[in-house]
Amino acid sequence: MASSVRKDLPLGFRWAAVKAGIKASGRPDVAIAVADKPCPAAVMFTRNQVVAAPIIVGRENIAASTGLVKAIVVNAGNANCATGQTGIDAARATCTEAAKIFGCNANEVFPSSTGIIGVPLPVEKLIAALPSAADALENRPSYAEDFANAIMTTDTKLKVAQGAIEHDGKTVHLFGAAKGAGMIGPQLGPPHATMLVYLFTDLDISAADLRMVLEPAVDASFNSISVDGDTSTNDTLLLLASGASNVAWSTASADLRNAFTGELQNICNELAHAIIDDGEGVTHVVTLDITGARNDAEAKTIARSIAHSPLCKTAWSSADPNWGRLLAAAGYSGVEFDPTHVTVTIGNLPVFENGMRSPAFDEAATHAIMQQREYTIAMNMGQGQGKCRFLTCDLTVEYVHINADYST
Repeated sequence: MASSVRKDLPLGFRWAAVKAGIKASGRPDVAIAVADKPCPAAVMFTRNQVVAAPIIVGRENIAASTGLVKAIVVNAGNANCATGQTGIDAARATCTEAAKIFGCNANEVFPSSTGIIGVPLPVEKLIAALPSAADALENRPSYAEDFANAIMTTDTKLKVAQGAIEHDGKTVHLFGAAKGAGMIGPQLGPPHATMLVYLFTDLDISAADLRMVLEPAVDASFNSISVDGDTSTNDTLLLLASGASNVAWSTASADLRNAFTGELQNICNELAHAIIDDGEGVTHVVTLDITGARNDAEAKTIARSIAHSPLCKTAWSSADPNWGRLLAAAGYSGVEFDPTHVTVTIGNLPVFENGMRSPAFDEAATHAIMQQREYTIAMNMGQGQGKCRFLTCDLTVEYVHINADYST
């Protein structure tokens, strides 16, 4: 029987962070994670048509290594995007030098970058920092947190999560680190300031099976959040499995598989929530609970339309119960529905039903609910069984200040 246990770090990995001088702040800006041996990986990249050099090289490497990764090299402070062939050469050079230091093939190195777009990456600084990063590698919580801190750009909070399950006296561990506060409207697909997520487990599992468990977990978490609706050029999510727990997915019981997928979902949900809660200028975190749609895809389309509406988001910033904006955003989503069948509640308080304002609508009480840091807006479309839970936030003056001056 699988059960919850103490949440130690996954075996078979080490983490480190160093200063390379890429961030103007002078803070740590290179994060390294290294596996004891090349291990199966599952990766999901941005669906933006404009992609950064490390995305291009990462795709190449994953294909060439047949899904094996030994080292992750992340730089913050520079996205290495829209930098032409020079940027691609820089990403490849990083992998080549890292491979020499970490004892693997260049295609077993996974590069990532985050920061400002269009500025050449000072790759010589990045490469020069690798030896000291290698010397600092440890499998200790503080080093894993250093890794998570070093990948931050406009983030104000550390974003990490851990989980574990026990089976027949053996323990499978999971650890996740993420960054993201703005330019968050992920549209991650199989082989997007940016969202970067790195997940680690010591489960023994193939790359193909890893992809199978990762995709639904991502769809229900990172692909169901939005700060501003902007899909980054650098969004990356990578899951590595070292196998060091000696618990094999191939022979696992249904109970163990369900426990692992549940714990993976919990970690993805926790990190996704942390990204929205730390969104640039965010003062309210809003869960959109869309039910009664014809299918799940249409429910998510409606949720995303509401989440991306500047009118809805600015109303949330001042706790204004302007429910008409919710209906309008759903109405232009492209999904067909009958407004007379729709019901809307805010924090369980009725606001709309039968095609008009609810007779029980209490503006003052609803305003009070919306003054809370977190609350739920529920919309039942009255059509079918389709549903989606989507996490988003308000749009404030602070967000405008941060992004108006980002490059200067």
